[in-house]
Amino acid sequence: MRKVLLTASVIGLSLQSFSQTKLIEKVSAKADELIIPYERYQLPNGLTVLIHEDHSDPIVHLDVTYHVGSAREELGRSGFAHFYEHMMFQGSDHVEDEQHFKLVSEAGGQMNGSTNTDRTNYFETLPSNKLEMALWLESDRMGWLLDAVTQQKFEVQRATVKNERGQNYDNRPYGLMYEKLGQAIYPYGHPYSWSTIGYLEELDRATLEDLKKFFLRWYGPNNAVLTVAGDVETKQVLSLVEKYFGPINRGPEVKKMDWEKINLESDRYISYEDNIRFPAIVMSFPTVPNFHPDEPALDVLSDILGGSKNSIFFKNFDKAQIAVQSSVSHPCMELGGQFTLSVFALPGTNLAEMEKKIRESLEEFEKRGVSEDDLNSYKARHESQVFQSLENVAGKAGQLAQYYTMMSNPNYIGKDIERYNKVTKEDVIRVYNQYLKGKKCVVLSIVPKGQSQIAANKDNFTPKFTSADFKPDNKQYEGLSYKKPAKEADKFDRSKIPGSGANPVMKVPSVVKGNKAGCDYIITPYDELPIVSLSLLFKAGHRYESINKSGIATLTSSLLDETTKNFSTEAIAGELDRMGSEITIEANDDDIIFNVFCLKKNLSRTLELLNEKVVNPAFNQDDFDRKKSEQLEFIANQVTQARAMADNAFRAKLYKANSILSIPVVGTSTTVESISLDDVKAYYSNLNLKNARIIVVGSIAEKDLNPLFKGLESLTPSKTALVSDKGEFNTFQNFTVYYISKEKAPQSEIRIGYVALPYDATGTFYKANVANFPFGGNFNSRINLNLREKRGFTYGTRAAFEATDLAGPFFITGGFKGVVTDSSMIELVTELRSFHEKGITEDELAFTKSSLGQADALKFEAPQQKGRFLKRLLDYKLETSYLEKQNEVLKGLTSSELNGLIKKYFNLNNMVSVVVGDPKNIEKLKAAGFNVEEIKP
Repeated sequence: MRKVLLTASVIGLSLQSFSQTKLIEKVSAKADELIIPYERYQLPNGLTVLIHEDHSDPIVHLDVTYHVGSAREELGRSGFAHFYEHMMFQGSDHVEDEQHFKLVSEAGGQMNGSTNTDRTNYFETLPSNKLEMALWLESDRMGWLLDAVTQQKFEVQRATVKNERGQNYDNRPYGLMYEKLGQAIYPYGHPYSWSTIGYLEELDRATLEDLKKFFLRWYGPNNAVLTVAGDVETKQVLSLVEKYFGPINRGPEVKKMDWEKINLESDRYISYEDNIRFPAIVMSFPTVPNFHPDEPALDVLSDILGGSKNSIFFKNFDKAQIAVQSSVSHPCMELGGQFTLSVFALPGTNLAEMEKKIRESLEEFEKRGVSEDDLNSYKARHESQVFQSLENVAGKAGQLAQYYTMMSNPNYIGKDIERYNKVTKEDVIRVYNQYLKGKKCVVLSIVPKGQSQIAANKDNFTPKFTSADFKPDNKQYEGLSYKKPAKEADKFDRSKIPGSGANPVMKVPSVVKGNKAGCDYIITPYDELPIVSLSLLFKAGHRYESINKSGIATLTSSLLDETTKNFSTEAIAGELDRMGSEITIEANDDDIIFNVFCLKKNLSRTLELLNEKVVNPAFNQDDFDRKKSEQLEFIANQVTQARAMADNAFRAKLYKANSILSIPVVGTSTTVESISLDDVKAYYSNLNLKNARIIVVGSIAEKDLNPLFKGLESLTPSKTALVSDKGEFNTFQNFTVYYISKEKAPQSEIRIGYVALPYDATGTFYKANVANFPFGGNFNSRINLNLREKRGFTYGTRAAFEATDLAGPFFITGGFKGVVTDSSMIELVTELRSFHEKGITEDELAFTKSSLGQADALKFEAPQQKGRFLKRLLDYKLETSYLEKQNEVLKGLTSSELNGLIKKYFNLNNMVSVVVGDPKNIEKLKAAGFNVEEIKP
C-alpha cells in the first residue's frame, strides 16, 4: 500500500470527544500540497498527541518530545537536560533497571534519545504489534520515574556522561569548538553560553535532589508532545494513550522563553591549543532564532558563501589549496542563531592571513551579488532534503513533533517550504547588510599545541564562569513535590508488561534482477516518495590495489568527482544543484562506488551527468595535484585522532604485512606519494561494464537504465584484469596488548579481536553473529551493561563479526576513561573468558531469538535500507528467500550448538589487542599482568 504523505486540508478547531480527549484538528490528504497527514488531540492533563497513520510497513514509531533542553537549565547547573536523557532509560516504578532497552530490543525494535538546547526527545521504532508496550514504557517514565532514580544510578550515569564528554568533546580534535564559541558569543548567564553536555565541575556539584527537581519542573505531560506514526489505527492509539498517560498529573506551567537580541560591541578574539594538525579559524556572527522571517535568506547566503563547489569559499580556500576544508553554516535555535564561517588551514598557516582572506571573501560577495541561479540551486536542494527527511515514519514523526514544539503547529511543513521559495535576491543582500557587513563577531583560533603565535590575534575576551561556591537561583523549583498518579485511576495492573498481537508479516521488497553485458543490476520499486536512489559499484576497491600503490582507489574516486572532458567541476556541480540531485563517489575495501539521489522527474538528466563522471573524466594535472595533497594531509592528520590510530594499528596487526588489508583504505604517506597521474589513469581503466553492479530503489523501469548502460558500454576493459588480495591474516597463540602512546589522552581506545570468518547468510558466520548478540551485539549485551551501565567506564562498547567473501574480523571496540584503562581491559577479558567457558544462557538465547526474529519488520522501510538489502543479494548471489531460511535457522538454534561455536570463535588466546592512550595508564596494564608491547604510529 502506498504511503499517504502528500497533501492536506485542515479540519481545524473542531472538537470531538473521545472519552475526555479533545480532537483539536485533523489534516488529511488533498490536491498537491506536500504535507504529513495527522490528527491532533489533547488530554485533560495537557499532553498533546499527534497521530499519523502509515500502513505501508508493519512498524510503529513513538516520539515523546519535551520542550526542555539545556536552555532551561540554570546558571551553574549545566548538563541536566542531557543527564536526563541517560536517566530516563534506567527504569521506573513498573519497569525494572535496564528493562526499557531490553524490552525494545527483544521486540526487534530500536530506541534512543537526543538533547539539544531547546528540546529533549525519546523515541523507539518497533513492530506495530508492540504499540501498547511502547506506550506503557513511555508513560511509566513520564509519571512514575523519580522513586526509581537512586543515588547509585545517578553516580553511574554521571560517570557515563563524563565518558561521553571525554569521547565527543575533550578527546576529539576540535571537540571544544562550539563550546568556546558559545561562551564568547552569548553573555554570561545566557542559556546558550554553555554546551548541552554541560561542564564536568557542575555535574560533579549536582546532587540527586537537584536532578529530581529539574524533572518535576519540566517533564510534565503539559510540556510534552507524544507523536505516534506508522501502522496503527487512530482510535486504538487514543484508547491506549488515555489508558497509560491519562492518569499522569499535570506539571507546572511552562512559558515560552525569550531573550534579548545579541549585539557584540567589538570583535572578540579567543583561542585555544588542541592536539590537531590543521590550525582552524572560526568566525561567528549572532543572527536570528529559528523560524524567524530572515532565517531562509541567511541560509541562502551561507550556501552562496560556502555551501557547494560553486561557492566563494570553495574557490578561495579549498580549490586554491590554502586550506584542507572550509565551510559556512547558519544553525538557528529557539533563542538565536549564529552565522559561522570556518577555515581549516594547512599546517603552519598564520590565521591572521586566513582572517584577512575570509573578510576579502565577504567583500567579494558584495561585488558578486546574488543570481537567480543561486536561488534556484538552493531551493532545489532544499526540496530534495525535505523529501529525504520524510523517507520513514521516524522522520515524519520527528517533523510533526518539531513543528508543534517550536511553532505550535504540526502542519507547518508547507509554510516552511514556502518561506524558502519566497526568498529573493534582494532579501539575501538585505540580510548580508543587516547581520554581517560591518558587524562584530567572535573570532576563534584553534592552533596546534605550542603554536599560540599563529592565532589570528591576541585574545581580548575571557568568558566568565561560575565559581565553586556559586548559589543558583532556586525560585522556579520552590514548592515542587513528587505526586504520583493515584493507583485507583488505573483499571488494570500497571506492573504487568502489556501483551501483543501476532507478529506482523514481514514485507520483503519485490525485486527485478537482470544482467547486461556482464553487469548485474537489481531494482526494487519505491513509490512512497517521488525519488530515486541508485548505486553504481565497480569491483576496484582497496583490496584490488598493489601494496606499493595503496590508496590509489581512494585517489581515483576523488578525481572522478572533479573536472570532466565536457564540464568543469563547478559546472557539473551547479547543474546537479539546480535539480536537487546528488552524486557522491567513494572507495572502500571492495568497491569504487557512485551513489546517486534525485527526484524521479530529474532521473534522465542526472544519469547523463553520472555518465559524464564515469566515462569522461578529464584527469587534469591540477586536480590530481590538489586531491593528492588533500589525501596526504588526511593521512598525516590521523595521528591526532585516537580512534583512527587504533583502527589502523589494529588492521596492521590482524593482516599479514604482504596483504593490502593490513593498510588503511586511504593508503600511507609513502604509498600515496608514489602515485602518479598515469597510475590513476591506468587504475581507472579497470572500471568497466563487466566488473560493475547497479542497485536501484525507485519506481522506474529497466529501460530507464539504458542511458547508463550505453555510457558504460563505451568503457574499454583493461587488458589485465584486477586481482583481489587474498586477505592473508595473522594467527595468534598468546594474548598480547600492543599500545600506542598518546600523551595526556583523557580516554583510551581499545580494540580486541582476530580475523575469523567469511560471510555466509545462513551458516557459521550467521550463527556466530547470533551467538555474539548477547555478548556484544546490543545495548543490553554483557560487555555494555558491565562497562557502561554498571561501572561507568565507557560511553559504550560493542562486539561484532564483520566479513565479505574474504574472512573478516571479530572485534571488541570502545573508548574508555583513561584512568581505568587497566580495569576496562580486565573486565573485557573477564567477560570474554566467561562467555567462552560457560557459553550462552537459556534466557539469553530466548532474548536473542525474540529480538532477531522480529527485527526484520524494520529492515525495509527506507531507501537506504532497501539498497543494503539489494547489495547483499547481488554480492552473495542470494534470493530474497534467504531471510526465511535465516529465521528457520534461528528458530532451530540450541544453546548447545551455539556454545560449540562460542568455544571455537570466542577464544581470547586467538586474539590480539591494540590500545591507544596515555602511557601512564598503559603502565597499569603491565602491572595487571598483561603482555604489553609498544608500537609506533
